[in-house]
Amino acid sequence: MVSRLVRGVLALSLALGGSTFVAVGPAEAAAKRYKNCTALNKVYKHGVGKKGAKDKVRGKTKPVTNFKVSNAIYAKNTHLDRDRDGIACEKR
Repeated sequence: MVSRLVRGVLALSLALGGSTFVAVGPAEAAAKRYKNCTALNKVYKHGVGKKGAKDKVRGKTKPVTNFKVSNAIYAKNTHLDRDRDGIACEKR
């Protein structure tokens, strides 16, 4: 679903010269690639995960649920998701 504002901006852009652009939200604009989990955890204490991700755990360990949910930030940091559960650098 495209917001009225975005539709209006696109219509205005087309009317003024035909150039179009893709509007991105704040999370996508701010998405940053981190070198390691230490750097990522300084900004996102409990890690970053994509929408719908569930922490993979063994035994009686409780899964981490308070990580930052952001598909854009996670996409830039998939190299930090060692267990491939959709959450990078998860930490209690």
